[in-house]
Formats: sequence, structure tokens, C-alpha cells
Amino acid sequence: MLGTFANMFRIPELRKKILITLGILIVYRFGCLLPVPGVNVRELARMFESIAKTPWGNILGFAAMLSGGALQRSTVFALGIMPYISATIIFQLLTGVIPSLERLRKEGESGLKKIRQYERYLTVGLCLFQGFLYIRSLHGMSLRSGTEIIVPQFAAQMTAVIVMATGTMILMWLGDQITQFGVGNGISLLIMAGIVSRLPRGLWDLINALRTGSANMGTVVFLVVAFVLVVAGVVLITQGQRRIPTQQAKHTRGRRVYGGQRQYLPFRVNHAGVMPVIFASTLLMFPRMMLQPFSSSSWAQVITTKVLWMGNWPYILLYIILIFFFSYFWTSLVFKPKDLSDNLKDYGSFIPGIRPGRKTAQYLEYIMIRITLAGGAFLAVIAIIPQLLQKLMGEQLWVMARFYGGTSILIVVGVALDLVEKIESHLMMRHYEGFMRKGRIRGRR
Repeated sequence: MLGTFANMFRIPELRKKILITLGILIVYRFGCLLPVPGVNVRELARMFESIAKTPWGNILGFAAMLSGGALQRSTVFALGIMPYISATIIFQLLTGVIPSLERLRKEGESGLKKIRQYERYLTVGLCLFQGFLYIRSLHGMSLRSGTEIIVPQFAAQMTAVIVMATGTMILMWLGDQITQFGVGNGISLLIMAGIVSRLPRGLWDLINALRTGSANMGTVVFLVVAFVLVVAGVVLITQGQRRIPTQQAKHTRGRRVYGGQRQYLPFRVNHAGVMPVIFASTLLMFPRMMLQPFSSSSWAQVITTKVLWMGNWPYILLYIILIFFFSYFWTSLVFKPKDLSDNLKDYGSFIPGIRPGRKTAQYLEYIMIRITLAGGAFLAVIAIIPQLLQKLMGEQLWVMARFYGGTSILIVVGVALDLVEKIESHLMMRHYEGFMRKGRIRGRR
């Protein structure tokens, strides 16, 4: 393993890409520590601590995790890269229902370039909208608490909104630079860096728990074993594939026979990725936010503290149901069996024993429905792990528990695997050994 890391820096091109990537990540972390003008950082930290267990605090905590803690400090990169991710998801959803966008997508690189331009325009609008809501919410909290979390002047607040929106656009540019000149997908690496930056706080909470006696060495051993098992399970399912054999038709030209090769269609077990978990988490937060004005009522307290409170069994049951629903929903949007069947037919390929055309599309859809069931079950297990760990370990270790499951571990492991595969491809091209002695990292059947 050490020899492989040494070989990474022996290749000039790969060494340059790695250094560029590390340099941009350092700039990103610096921007996560640079506060916007007009914000009282100390009062803001006290405010976050006071609302940490409220529905609004849960939403801010989820966003702060993806932004690497920048949202809690109200820094230049407070909005993170999520507005761009949201714009990308919106256009991916719209492409399936708006014929003009569907035609653009089928035009190839020129059409995709146009769609990416629209996504950036929408990102600017989302940044200004989200930044305005965030700054005005800080202003409202200042009025209610009697402390000046942010300056009251409207012009100064709008300056903060513009600074935060500009920070997100800079993050988009930094992500593109990593993708073009560095190693791996830039946007994914920025999200991963933000999540991993929260891990030291979880470790510090664990050390404090050991000092105060609220945790013991048995808890530490349990956390290490649980971490290894969770990561192994995520790697197994992320790399897991269902390979469907395809046969290419033979063509005789003169005395030569062309085609006839046997290939495979690799279907990922977790085809929906992390999107069902994000959708389910967001959807369950909205009812609690809507019931905040009725918090004094007994029925509202029962719903928010018993039914829709994270960790309770009704919440976990609803969470699992929504994850399965969004797994099938998202897979139906991104997986088009009819288009895949038509492409196989156009290239002269077929699935042995299945008629080309409509029968092939039905067979592919049947296979994907069964795979999505397994992928949804895997996502549900990973998503509820942090809630179960939080119940076992107590409130002191909630940061560590949140890192163990849900979106955090899925994003980190998925991005890390993609990064390792890209570095390994560079090593293999120069005839160096990869990270695995028995060959490259591949999907498991």
C-alpha cells in the first residue's frame, strides 16, 4: 500500500493533478472559515446550540453537515454546493416531463452544454433565495432574542446575501477546476470534504465522553467494529452489480464472420444512489416546521415529539416507507428500459431467450424492480443506523452517530471509491500496481 502511494507521486501528470486537487480543497476549507460581513459569530454559535434539538435546528444541522460547518459560522461558503445540486436535480426531473429539454438532452454534447447553462442560471436564483431566507431568519431570531446576531440594516443584510451567493458560484468554479485539471469529480469531492471535516468534532466528543465517564472503552470498540461493518456493507452494495448477458448478432461479409461477442449489461444494485435518503429526510422535516406555530397545542406536541421526532419508531417506519418510495420513483426517472431496449436493437444486440423490442424492455423493467427492492432495503438500513446509534450512545455522541449512516457514509464511501478508481487507472496506464494486489477494484456480481 505504501508503495502504491509512492508510485502516485512518481508519475508527473498524476502528481500534478493530486497537488491541484489538494490546493483547491485547502482554498475551500479557508472559505469555510471566512465569515460574511455583519454577522456576530459568537452569538450565532450560541443560537445554533439553543435550537439544536428543534425541527429548525435539525434542518440547519443537516445543511451544516453538507457544508462542512460553514452554515453554522455564516461564512462565505455557508450555502455550500447544495443550490447547484438542487438545480441539477430539478432539471433532471424536468427533462422527463418537458419535451424541449428531452430533445436538448438527445442532441448530445451541445444540448447537454445548454442544459448545464440553464442549471447555472437557476443556481444563481436559488442562492439568492436561500441566502435571503437564511439572513432574514437570523434577523428574526435577533429580534426575538434581543441579541444582535446580524446587523439590522437591510442594505448590509443584502450584502451578506450577495457574498454568500458569490461563494456558491466560486465553489462551482472550484469544482469544475478539480474535474478538469485534478483527480475525481470536483463537486463530489467538495461535498465529501465538508462531511469529513465534521469527523474531528465527533472524535473530540468521544474523547470528552471518555473523560467524563459517560462512555467507556467498550463503546469505543463497538464504534470501531460498527464503522468497519458499515463501510464494508456500503462498499459491497455500492460496487454490487446484476450483470445481464447480451449477445451480438453475427454478420457474414464474404468469407468473414463479424460480431457474435458475448457482453454484459451491468445494473447497479443501488441504482438510485443517495437521493432517496435526501428526499425522505427533507420531506419528514416539513411537517414539523409547519406545526411550529401550534407548538403550544397538545395535539401538535404529540405529533412533533412522539410521531415525527427523529429516533422514535413511528418516525423510523415512515422514514423506511419513504425511502422505498423514492428509490422506485428516482429509478423510474433515470432508468429508461425502452430506450435501452431500442439501443440494443439498433446495435444488433439482444438478450438470449428474450425477443428484441417490447419484450426486452419488459424484461429489463422486471429485473430493475427486483434490484431496486434490494437497493431500497440497503438504503433504509444505512439511514436508520445513526438514529439507533444515537439511542444507544446518548446525546453526547450525536455527531459521531450521524456520521455513521445516512447521507454521510454513502457520499464519503461513494466518492472515495470513484477517486480510488481514477487514481488506479493512472497507475495501471504506467504499468504500476493498483491498490488491490489481485487486480483493479471492480463491481461485484
